[in-house]
Amino acid sequence: MPFDEQLAARMRPLLAGAGDIREVKMFGGLCFMLNGNMVAGTSKRGLLVRVGKDRQAEALTRPDAHAMEMTGRQMPGYVFVDPPPLEDAALRQWLDLAVTFVKTLPPKSAKARKAR
Repeated sequence: MPFDEQLAARMRPLLAGAGDIREVKMFGGLCFMLNGNMVAGTSKRGLLVRVGKDRQAEALTRPDAHAMEMTGRQMPGYVFVDPPPLEDAALRQWLDLAVTFVKTLPPKSAKARKAR
């Protein structure tokens, strides 16, 4: 299983109502997009949340949080949580942090998303 399907199932209702949510398979997992911007995801590595560069240092002080790395490079503004929170309240806190940041970004148009 390339991503944690149970975690994805827990994330769906917590993200419902946040805006235009789509699911996209990428990074070897499943990412949730809010208004065309990645907000969070799940993979075999854990929970991925997009917290923004300004909140990353603070987010990394939370239990089980690690800087996201891809091909040996840190990805500013993204945090992995491994293991993912077992309690829905803790998962909601992570997702709320990500949604708050992503709502500050301009929405991506469907045309821009198709071009990729």
